[in-house]
Amino acid sequence: MGFMFQECTSLTSLDLSHFDTSKVRWMCNMFCLCESLTTLNLSHFDTSQMDDMSSAFCGCSALTSLDLSHFDTSKVEHMSWMFEDCTSLTTLDLSHFDTSMVEDMNEMFKNCTSLTTLDVSHFNTSKVEGMEKMFSGCSALTSLDLSHFDTSMVRNMCDMFSGCSSLTTLDVSNFCVYKITYKSGMFEGCDALQGVDFSKFAE
Repeated sequence: MGFMFQECTSLTSLDLSHFDTSKVRWMCNMFCLCESLTTLNLSHFDTSQMDDMSSAFCGCSALTSLDLSHFDTSKVEHMSWMFEDCTSLTTLDLSHFDTSMVEDMNEMFKNCTSLTTLDVSHFNTSKVEGMEKMFSGCSALTSLDLSHFDTSMVRNMCDMFSGCSSLTTLDVSNFCVYKITYKSGMFEGCDALQGVDFSKFAE
């Protein structure tokens, strides 16, 4: 189902509640750039076999909410750009996301400019190698708890929080930085941040 509805720019609603997706492995770019889409019913999506969700909702700039509470992501390896440029999303509940197999989260939430809260505290990131621009441009976020993030495999954190201009609280105290090769611009534009020790990221 990769690229299935990509660039359906005039589409305003889509009901896929009766789709049988039990054998589907890819939904990469599935709704990418459906910029007029305001309603998307995925309530009966079976995602148990899917391993690629990269760019799935990228550019769905009119979506204000997205219910993915039933998504089974236990086999998903790719989540880069998944919600990039979802500029109207105000809430996003990923509390049931199993990210134990995910290898890349680059630009996953980039430019989600209307998100004021985002709970990723339960994310298992033990296999993730790329977090470039993961939260870049999330200008309405005020706090982010990443205290349980396992970054032991991460090599790229360039611009990870760049443009998060409203962030006042950010816990990166447990970040492992030994494998990180790229980290330029990591906190660029995070002018409201307080009490963060940046010393280990400057080494």
